[in-house]
Amino acid sequence: MLKTIGAFALSLCLLAGLTAANAAGDPIEKRHELMEDVGEAAKPIGLMMRGDSDYDWDVVLTSLKTFDSVSHEFGDLFPEGSETGGNTEAAPAIWTDREGFDEALAMWREATGEAIAAEPQTLDAARPSLGGVFKTCKNCHDGYRIEDE
Repeated sequence: MLKTIGAFALSLCLLAGLTAANAAGDPIEKRHELMEDVGEAAKPIGLMMRGDSDYDWDVVLTSLKTFDSVSHEFGDLFPEGSETGGNTEAAPAIWTDREGFDEALAMWREATGEAIAAEPQTLDAARPSLGGVFKTCKNCHDGYRIEDE
């Protein structure tokens, strides 16, 4: 019985490792995972900006650091050949207007860096820089993302 449980546990670990390795090698899956991280990081900021939770600079900073990290990695995950498949939401414009896409990512990275550097300690002080960050998100989504239906 213990051998069976051990073998089952080992099988699960190997399967999880293979799944993670596959995701790490699949740019479509990796960029999806990163955008999921960004979405999760954006939620607490959205709650604060709507007044649904108290402003907390430490939480905002954690979210902004996620944005910053993703902004440095994300652009490399659009190699030729990853335009389709895997339920990608990447618009063809990423490949036909690569310069514009790279510029949009740079603007997001810059806005995020400025928001971090500002270190706003109140919601009123944070609104301009956070608004700028989210504006860059929207601009990129508008031009370089196909909405999942």
